Amino acid sequence: MLCECGKHEATIHEVIITSDKRKVERHLCELCAREQGVSNDPYIPIDQLISTTNYIMGQALTQAEQAADPEQPSIKKPTSVRPHSTPTSCVGCGLSFAQFKKNGLLGCPACYQTFEDRIGPMIERAHEGGFSHVGKVPHRALSSCQSSGDSSRIESLLGDVRQREQRLETLRQRLAKSIHDEEYEQAAMLRDELTRLTTLVGSQVEPQPRGHKPSESC
Repeated sequence: MLCECGKHEATIHEVIITSDKRKVERHLCELCAREQGVSNDPYIPIDQLISTTNYIMGQALTQAEQAADPEQPSIKKPTSVRPHSTPTSCVGCGLSFAQFKKNGLLGCPACYQTFEDRIGPMIERAHEGGFSHVGKVPHRALSSCQSSGDSSRIESLLGDVRQREQRLETLRQRLAKSIHDEEYEQAAMLRDELTRLTTLVGSQVEPQPRGHKPSESC
């Protein structure tokens, strides 16, 4: 390493700690050191030793405090402020939350992140046991009842209006939880079950009044 004069090899290396805790390094040859009054004595003056020791201990103490309290950064970073407005549509596929609420089907993986604030409580209720077991819908029996127009039998299979809505809501909760847990095979089965049940409920024939007979054409 050359001296600060740029002519000779530096043989004396001096480290100075300033009053504002800055470290200044100097690299001098013997000639420049003599001209600037810098001693080449291997023994460090006591005041410089104390200053250097205090600096090193101060740096070590600061690092120890930061390690003990990670929330106290040495350099302040701008904190991101989460927007208060909740997105109404998925940024990935454009699915609206109203459509998800109606069908219980998420369009893409980004849907969960977009609707996390709304789907989250549903998943929490699921973790807390907030839903009951829902068995599979007997599709063959329902198809037979629909063909014969047996409304009472259909209602006994699907339940009343409240029970049907509870069944749909439970399937939606389980679907959201499966997607959150990345259990995509289970989510696919729940999605298909929810689609079938939604179709069956929507196509249920209305019960006819007793004594009603279809009008005969003349």
